[in-house]
Amino acid sequence: MKLKEFIESKRFESFIIALIIINAVTLGLETEKQVMDAVGPVLIMIDRIILAIFTIEVLAKLWVYRLAFFKSPWRIFDFIVVSISLIPATGNLSVLRALRVLRVLRLVSAFPSLRKVVGGLVAALPGMGSIVMLMLLVFYVFSVMATKLYGGLFPEWFGSIGASAYSLFQIMTLESWSMGIVRPVMVHFPYAWIFFVVFILCTSFTVLNLFIGIIVSAMQAEHEGHATEEREEMLARQNEIMKEIRSLKQSLKPQSG
Repeated sequence: MKLKEFIESKRFESFIIALIIINAVTLGLETEKQVMDAVGPVLIMIDRIILAIFTIEVLAKLWVYRLAFFKSPWRIFDFIVVSISLIPATGNLSVLRALRVLRVLRLVSAFPSLRKVVGGLVAALPGMGSIVMLMLLVFYVFSVMATKLYGGLFPEWFGSIGASAYSLFQIMTLESWSMGIVRPVMVHFPYAWIFFVVFILCTSFTVLNLFIGIIVSAMQAEHEGHATEEREEMLARQNEIMKEIRSLKQSLKPQSG
């Protein structure tokens, strides 16, 4: 079996997926002190063996695809993740030890369905620009208003535009917004609930729904694009088969005559 056929085979892909899952488990176990005291050397050895296999896999793909290797963003992602794992995590680079867990994200590149989801999210990024600008504008307007309205009595929450923006972000997430912020403010400003309810309606329910709509439409477009590519590939195969059938008919005509 040729090297290209081997690394593109389903068995090899399943083997790599199994290694990624095993590696995810071992990396999680390494965070437990009791487990490391008991079987730490074994986990480290398993991690190094898996990293060696990943390195061989990337090198094999580099050898097979050459420069075409870097045309696939998923192969580039695998290359970067494995390269980070190979850098010695000592001294100032000790933070790279924590980045070894990025190897688990290789599951995304291994499953086509996950690749489609990520592709949809990436495709949605350009359309999110206008929504982000709208969100920033809404936050700025409400932050200025909150600072002027409530900054005098509640400087910790609304003493500056930055503090107001942070407090409003907490309110937008609906995390303890009523008992934590709004009700204390309403003790001095009984109608303050109108301001905060309008803010929540403008952000949590309106702008965030726009985000979701853009992401869903981008994922749908990504799915339709993949479906179109599959149809084109199928038509190309059918055309090749028809050409082969025609050539066979032409080659058989003299014999029948």
